[in-house]
Amino acid sequence: MKIVIAEPLGVEQDLLLNMAREALGAQAEIMYYDTRITDTAGLIERGKDAEVLVVSNLPLNREVIEGCRKLKLLSVAFTGIDHIDVEACRRQGIMICNCAGYSNCAVADLVFGLLISIYRNIPACDRAVRVGQTKDGLVGFELEGKKFGVVGTGAIGSRVIRIAQAFGCDVYAYSRTPKAIDGVTNVSLDQLLSVCDVVSLHVPLTADTKDLINRDNLKLMKPNAVLINTARGPVVNSGDLAAALSDGTIAAAGIDVFETEPPIPGNHPLLQAPNALVTPHVAFATKEALVKRAAIVFDNIRKWMDGTPVHVM
Repeated sequence: MKIVIAEPLGVEQDLLLNMAREALGAQAEIMYYDTRITDTAGLIERGKDAEVLVVSNLPLNREVIEGCRKLKLLSVAFTGIDHIDVEACRRQGIMICNCAGYSNCAVADLVFGLLISIYRNIPACDRAVRVGQTKDGLVGFELEGKKFGVVGTGAIGSRVIRIAQAFGCDVYAYSRTPKAIDGVTNVSLDQLLSVCDVVSLHVPLTADTKDLINRDNLKLMKPNAVLINTARGPVVNSGDLAAALSDGTIAAAGIDVFETEPPIPGNHPLLQAPNALVTPHVAFATKEALVKRAAIVFDNIRKWMDGTPVHVM
């Protein structure tokens, strides 16, 4: 069984390969690439003999999928698969499995890292100290007592809810399939946007969630509101959000995800907008999460090789 790991997975190479051998045994021939490429011809060359192909957030278009003629399983070391041409995989009978759950803690941590950085002006405070300034103009806000809205109550959203409650927030939630969660008020999306001081997004990217946050419903938010997006970039219309930040419709935003993977073009609207704190799609990227992810990837492959059902998107 030839298994090709087509891009680095963020785990030291010796540890990664040892994990693979331990999970898969001698029956697996493993090819590991420690560089990331995105050109179609290069990706086909890497995957042309693979029966199992492992990628993270590397985009795989129709041409790449069709060029990997021996491929039977695409193991995606990522939660979402919107960067994969799923229809091309279906046509070729290629099974796709994803890697859910590995970054729940990491993503939830960054939500509050972004929020506290905004509420307590941490980047500006750092700059002030370095140039001999004081706290003047840098008085911040507390989380306790704030109305905290969570859009999407899956595993990550649910963890964010628990942390927000620990901070003493009043939590509101919106989900297509509402859950009864202690201490949480389920409301419509419009209601949540209207009432909450903080809104954190935790939905996948689908046709229904693209531009979920847009010019019209940004107008519903409070002038002091903060929007956090660690989900998928296109869930928020970036141009509309930049305009809302520029005209004071909302106070600030913490954004980890964009329409494309970083590096982000210098003319991206959110890079020009005031009070936008941006990070380079780093929410999932902790040492602990990346090791968990690799373990899940190899466990999925092992199950598939053994004929055991795996989580398939």
